[in-house]
Amino acid sequence: MSQAKAGDKVLVHYKGTLPDGQLFDSSEGREPLSFTLGSGQVIKGFDDGVTGMAIGDRKTINIPNAEAYGPVNDEMIIQFDRAQIPADIPLEVGGTLNMHQDGGQVIPVVVREVTDAYVVLDANHPLAGQDLIFELELVGIS
Repeated sequence: MSQAKAGDKVLVHYKGTLPDGQLFDSSEGREPLSFTLGSGQVIKGFDDGVTGMAIGDRKTINIPNAEAYGPVNDEMIIQFDRAQIPADIPLEVGGTLNMHQDGGQVIPVVVREVTDAYVVLDANHPLAGQDLIFELELVGIS
């Protein structure tokens, strides 16, 4: 039976949880995830975990944050003057906003703190700093 290797297009069903058991993503009820191994389409630890699997194989992998979304980068946590944000934009701690960079790129940010004087926004990936656990099932290789 052939094993998944770099350059193969694979189909994977998965369930992603945090070490405390909290589910953050799953392919349950959806089509399996399709990507090319070694292409950088998925995080390194996920790519590495699928490599070497054969169709029908199931396994659980633990991905340290360095091979997932990396550690929290303090430079991505920005404090803004409250007056810089239009009053019609809802600011709720835990809520998500979109920031627009000069080149037109949109970056989702999470509101971490709101006061009358300032707002703290976090542009880190929501899973930055988290170790991840994935249950994998390889369902196709082409």
